[in-house]
Amino acid sequence: MSDLAQEFNEPVLLAIIGGTGLYKLDCLHPVAKLHITTPWGAPSSAITISKTASGFPIAFLARHGEHHSLTPTDVPNRANIAALKHLGVKAIVAFSAVGSLQEHIKPRDFVVPTQVIDRTKGIRPSSFFESGFVAHAGFGDPFDLTLNKFVNKVVSTHKLEGDSSFFHTSETEKNDLTLICMEGPAFSTRAESKLYRSWGGSVINMSCLPESKLAREAEIAYQMICMSTDYDAWRDDSEPVTVETVVGHLTANGENARFVATTLIEALEQPLIDGTVGNDLIGSMKFAVSTAPHARAPKVAEKIKYLFPNHYL
Repeated sequence: MSDLAQEFNEPVLLAIIGGTGLYKLDCLHPVAKLHITTPWGAPSSAITISKTASGFPIAFLARHGEHHSLTPTDVPNRANIAALKHLGVKAIVAFSAVGSLQEHIKPRDFVVPTQVIDRTKGIRPSSFFESGFVAHAGFGDPFDLTLNKFVNKVVSTHKLEGDSSFFHTSETEKNDLTLICMEGPAFSTRAESKLYRSWGGSVINMSCLPESKLAREAEIAYQMICMSTDYDAWRDDSEPVTVETVVGHLTANGENARFVATTLIEALEQPLIDGTVGNDLIGSMKFAVSTAPHARAPKVAEKIKYLFPNHYL
């Protein structure tokens, strides 16, 4: 793809963030590869712009880098989200490998979570705002409700490859699906895994936070789609999870991941164009700032302007 354009001047409304096992989308026609620098540095990877058959542009970003060279802790989440915001992205569908905390969520199943519990260590920068320019984003529903319902509706009408693979949503569960986000890079102990189960956790990963929080601050609709690769360490009669187990299930389930991504891209095109998806958060941060205008730190304000050129004039 070295001959791809290095600039792209059309608005890009939809972004896919690929996690472990989903590093590219072969079903789309790439037209540009963008090396973007933001006030928070460079993203995890170059952002590939591809087009659907109808000409709808999609941004694709590899969360851990094109060769998976970044640990979950080291992912430059602020740069990732800021770069996508700068391109005009209104909705992000993010993919992630997860461990299952419930017996009925089997390896190779997909999960569309509705809630998150933060078990990271507070060492990942989790806000674009900082001292001198303070703001507070609402996060009671960490995933965009409109996008979540739309994803649930789309996936419920499509059958996954393989008789045993299943899509778990708030509709199939009749309840929230809670994602535990831990620091890593080591997997859970059995005691931790059992604790998360007692909290009602459905699945566990290392990537949802602060990615989802930053998307909320950037006023971008965000939904993570989780690919179960294993039962987490809570099972006393099983060996604890290993990288070999995770990669084995990801490889076997790669076709389903690409199918899900492609299906959602096709379905989201028109709703994003007509504004029925992706507009709920627009303007939500405009009045979320606590710092008085005359007291705002100029250096921080200049960085925030990259995200919101017209919010805080």
